[in-house]
Amino acid sequence: MLLVIDFLTRFWTDMIDRADGPMTFRFFLQPTMALITALIDGIRDAKAGRTPYAWLLTHSSAGERKVAWRQGVTATTRILLLGVGMDVIYQFRMFGGFKYPLEAFVIAVVLGFLPYLVLRGPIARIASHWLRRRH
Repeated sequence: MLLVIDFLTRFWTDMIDRADGPMTFRFFLQPTMALITALIDGIRDAKAGRTPYAWLLTHSSAGERKVAWRQGVTATTRILLLGVGMDVIYQFRMFGGFKYPLEAFVIAVVLGFLPYLVLRGPIARIASHWLRRRH
């Protein structure tokens, strides 16, 4: 049990310390890239008349959910890879090696995929409202 507590303590401490260490620009770069990707996909959704992305992930059949999930991961793959790459560099600078791959993955998902997931639906709704007003 102590190992789990030690792991979680180190994990969250390292996550919080990343905001003050080197390469803090990624806290702006990755969400900005996710915003741009969500903007492109949200406008595409609005033009096609699709259901908002997060709604589709939570309220659709298993097959539709799988397709939507794959689409979102595919759209953000470059952002996620960039995030992991930047975290590898961060870990080499701070720890002298790539010691915590789970932390690299978590920070990449939090900074890259989560903003995409949160923003794509509202962008699609705004774009569909704007498209309806234009016609």
